[in-house]
Amino acid sequence: MLPRPVPFAEMPGWRADRVAEAIPAFLSSCAVLARMPGERSLGGAGPLARSAGDFAGPCAEAAALPPGDEAAARAFLERRFTAWQVGEDVLTGYYEPELRGSPTRTDSFATPLHARPPELVEVDLGQFAADLRGRRTSGVVRDGRLHPFADRAAIVGGALDGQGLELAWVDDPADAFFLQIQGSGRVRMADGRVLRLGYAAQNGHPYFAVGRALLESGALTRENVSMQSIRAWLAAAPPAEAAALMNRNPSYVFFRPLPGLPPEAGPLGALGAPLTPQRSVAVDRTQTPLGAPVWVAGAMPRLAVAQDTGGAIRGAARADLFTGWGDAAADQAGRMRDRAALFVLVPN
Repeated sequence: MLPRPVPFAEMPGWRADRVAEAIPAFLSSCAVLARMPGERSLGGAGPLARSAGDFAGPCAEAAALPPGDEAAARAFLERRFTAWQVGEDVLTGYYEPELRGSPTRTDSFATPLHARPPELVEVDLGQFAADLRGRRTSGVVRDGRLHPFADRAAIVGGALDGQGLELAWVDDPADAFFLQIQGSGRVRMADGRVLRLGYAAQNGHPYFAVGRALLESGALTRENVSMQSIRAWLAAAPPAEAAALMNRNPSYVFFRPLPGLPPEAGPLGALGAPLTPQRSVAVDRTQTPLGAPVWVAGAMPRLAVAQDTGGAIRGAARADLFTGWGDAAADQAGRMRDRAALFVLVPN
């Protein structure tokens, strides 16, 4: 459907959430936007397209709101923003996993997590064609031409060996695989030290959901497919079969250390702001501008902030809710697959 402006009162469940609880997440975005040039595009299509400068006024007003004041927060949102209905799609969840790791390779810790290769080139396709605005790809330049970078199977097979790109080694290939899907995580070393990792780059290959392959083969059904059931299948399968399934997804994510991130803070999203559990969502930035509040009218209506993106998040109404870290967050994210209507709030 084409986006259309709607009165706030027409958004399902608008009175059911304490929207003041989303203001801190919005302010964390404002801190990032304030460091950007005003003309910097944040994404969004058609009437939803916005730049960093468009948020200057709302950000200044939000900073003056009394913390936790529900009436003031609601009045601010309804006065400073226009709500656009963009459609209905699947709402999924993601979280920040914690893995067991080692700074060096051992017999037990043999799966590497890689830093971004220096030869990897990222291309903003929107700089070359207006209809590709917000789209990006990655590759490697050889003989003056951009070529596809190594896919997952090639990298797992050793394509990056010997370059010193290993940030850590973990003890479970499936854990590394799901860490790449989540985009950030924590690696706990044997000495108790925790390495925080954030998204650095992606190899340019399209994301393929391995759950689809398990559905097509009959190994799982639509009723029981979840992160938990996929992980259970991988754990029960012979290692070669598990590796072959994971390699069906050619996308591969590279990480960067986040040494200054305190343990009580969420990981950094694509916008550069720490993610807030239950209040941050990943969106398709070609359709929705990063930094914009988003009303998610699903099973649990809530106000969130568009602060991240994801390889599987495509479409105006597609969203991925950040649930936090820890076992409860993992369980919620792995099972979340709900229908939800999305309303994007953009500054007037």
